[in-house]
Amino acid sequence: MGSLLALPISIAFLYSSIASSQCSSAAAWSAIASTSLSTTAMSVNHQGQFPSVTLSFNLSPGVALGDAVRAIEDAELTIHMPPSMIAAFQGTAQAFKASFANEPILVAAALITVYIVLGVLYESYVHPVTILSTIPSAGIGALLALLFTGGQLDIIAIVGLLLLIGIVKKNAILMVDFAIEAQRNDGVSPEDAIFRAGLLRFRPILMTTFAALFGALPMAFGHGLGSELRRPLGITIVGGLIASQALSLYTTPVVYLVLERWRRGHSRERRAPGPKTAAPAAPVSA
Repeated sequence: MGSLLALPISIAFLYSSIASSQCSSAAAWSAIASTSLSTTAMSVNHQGQFPSVTLSFNLSPGVALGDAVRAIEDAELTIHMPPSMIAAFQGTAQAFKASFANEPILVAAALITVYIVLGVLYESYVHPVTILSTIPSAGIGALLALLFTGGQLDIIAIVGLLLLIGIVKKNAILMVDFAIEAQRNDGVSPEDAIFRAGLLRFRPILMTTFAALFGALPMAFGHGLGSELRRPLGITIVGGLIASQALSLYTTPVVYLVLERWRRGHSRERRAPGPKTAAPAAPVSA
């Protein structure tokens, strides 16, 4: 009996009791199942309700996580997996893809919030666009700085781009705020107002820009423990500040004048009276 139970085939000789309301009996397992000898895994892992297999990978030196994710996705398309197989990322790669999927929503929400706040502050629908026009130059400068330094557009760099939205627009705020006050209180033309704003606000713009720039330099060029986490943040801030400082002093007055002329022309069209219609003549009785 012991040698019989040692074999897996002995399962066929086991009986299972079957009970019903009328009677009870025993049925051999060989009548309801088939047995065979084979090799199989000790355990079957599941992801949710589906059996799963985990494939791990490490990054080579100098390779970004985004490049590895794209390479894996290209390989998935190349091998033409059947529809019954589903590939998905877990861990750091999953967090990376989720962060980039939500990035456009975060940037759009930040821009809409800034536009609403500036619109309420200046009581204008137009000049918040003048202030936001300085952001593209900062984004281009940040991306060029990452490109020249060999950095990666990772989650920390994206945080730096979001910070630039709040830091860079202060140049335009200093100029537009002065120009609007000069137009409303002194009655000067938009050309004179933005010219005076550029002259009088030049020193505060330089002071605030260099203060933020020098504060980000240790993060951009620092070394030591954890420096690889801080460097993308510092590089994006430094590159964005340099580019915005070089361009916003020229682009902000141009955008301000263009939008101010459009606003005045649109206001004249709205205030222009419509064509007058002649009143019908009263009938004359003989």
